[in-house]
Amino acid sequence: MNEFVERLLTLQWHELKRSYDVVIIGGGGHGLATAYYLAARHGIANVAVLEARYIGSGNSGRNTTIIRANYGIPEAVRFYQHSLDLYRTLEAELGCWFMHSTKGLVWLAHTEPAMRAERARCLLNIACGVETVMITPQEASELCPQLDLSGGGRYPVLGASYHPGAATARHDRVVWAYAQGAMRHGVHVLQNTEVTGLLRDGARVTGVETSAGPISAGVVLSAVGGDVSTIAAYADVRLPIRTHPLHAFVTNEYAQAFAPILSDTELLCYVSQTARGEIVIGAEYERQPSYSLQSSFSFLQSCAAKATHLLPFLRDLRILRQWAGICDISADFSPIMGETGVDGFLVTTGWGTWGFKAIPAGGEQMAELIATGRTPALLDPFGLGRFATDHAMADQGSTGTR
Repeated sequence: MNEFVERLLTLQWHELKRSYDVVIIGGGGHGLATAYYLAARHGIANVAVLEARYIGSGNSGRNTTIIRANYGIPEAVRFYQHSLDLYRTLEAELGCWFMHSTKGLVWLAHTEPAMRAERARCLLNIACGVETVMITPQEASELCPQLDLSGGGRYPVLGASYHPGAATARHDRVVWAYAQGAMRHGVHVLQNTEVTGLLRDGARVTGVETSAGPISAGVVLSAVGGDVSTIAAYADVRLPIRTHPLHAFVTNEYAQAFAPILSDTELLCYVSQTARGEIVIGAEYERQPSYSLQSSFSFLQSCAAKATHLLPFLRDLRILRQWAGICDISADFSPIMGETGVDGFLVTTGWGTWGFKAIPAGGEQMAELIATGRTPALLDPFGLGRFATDHAMADQGSTGTR
């Protein structure tokens, strides 16, 4: 946390208690958002959020900040549009500036099959009430003058879909804003508290074992990224999840002239500009499952080559840093939220490459489920039980990098 941010936040740290109504494992965006909405909307403030390191140290602090709703199945479109709407008023609700900016997303196509896929995406999005339209190469160039429509002579742009509502926000500030909001309502956020097991009373989960000792709870929610399979195994729950690294890098500052978010499913890369002028560039996740946070030169070389074919100005910039996060990918590429079949134990996982954009809606919906015992309509299609009933929410093509 830098000095500027510390002066703007009021984080009220608490001593650990031995019993809570709700214990949330994972101090990232989803865990803290769930805690905030439990306290702010449902009056359930006897909540502990347990983070093994420091808040936002996991995937919430390692993503590339894009927020959008142009997904490929109706259930996902409605869910992410709700999250997009919540983001628009979130700074005012939380009283914290996290650099939210609506930019629009240009999704490029270089082949006829890709053009058909983008036309289908537009029709589906419009049918679900989300604005996504097809644009010509010339219209794409007007939205993004830096774009080379010839793709460096190798990847000519045939067209694109355009999602005007897409936005970006500063990822770590979103985490800190939710932490501050939750703390103000009395939630306990406990850093450096690793969960090492679950307490059981017969089949029911009744709390957690931690590095600071046992903690009892009425409900335990796993909101971790990367270690979810380990946490679920403590409850004898097997999840259809594989964990993969996801890489990105950032350049030095460029004039604030790169307006939209640019994504390319065929070249498997995406580009956006931060509030400070840096250019953020990312790619698809690694095919080989791994828990490694080590980025690589091969990724840097491959991703930079593709991005510079589309945006020649990038060749004059310098790479400042690169990093890797880890993504929990479900069998159908959609999230898994809700009950697990084990009484007292819930999960929010399988967020893949799109967990950041779902933080407000995911936290709100999980809080409603915990508070009321009823599964909200937006959450219902994404329950773990869908795999047993063969109701997969297959949306692989909507990752933005596949």
